Amino acid sequence: MAPIIHLVRHAQAVHNLTTLNHGMHDPALTPHGENQCLELQSKFPHHDSVDLLVCSPLQRTIQTTLLAFDPEISRGVQCVALPEVQETSDLPCDTGSNPAKLKDMFKDKPVDLTLLPEDWDSKVGKWAPEQEAIERRCRDARQWLRTRGEKAIVVVTHGGLLHYLTEDWAGCEEFQ
Repeated sequence: MAPIIHLVRHAQAVHNLTTLNHGMHDPALTPHGENQCLELQSKFPHHDSVDLLVCSPLQRTIQTTLLAFDPEISRGVQCVALPEVQETSDLPCDTGSNPAKLKDMFKDKPVDLTLLPEDWDSKVGKWAPEQEAIERRCRDARQWLRTRGEKAIVVVTHGGLLHYLTEDWAGCEEFQ
């Protein structure tokens, strides 16, 4: 049976404050974003049933996952960074850090970074900000999620990617 998948867009990060910050590479959450995570944690009704956490490997999505889903982390639920669910553009703010830097940033945190190839942050080939590549990554992500054995999965990703992942474009003509 296919799992229940809870889709979550990351909390506010520094690049969400102004377009001037879009030149920042892999920005972190703002204090308001951290508060949004705590609010989500207090209001999310399914903490007890979640048995896998999946996140985009960008700093803001990893932080959102660790803060908002601390109850799952505390009970040993695995947190996996999945490069297929990274953001869709090649702006610096939407480009992740290399695996070595992420391992250093989150060295004391329970995030599995083993699915990250060295080139995941290159924004070329499979990782390109082109419709065909994004659709292929989302198809791969859906297939990967479908074949997992867990019954309830949280995926923390990005607003733009969620349209491709769900194939829901209502009101989002600028992304098509």
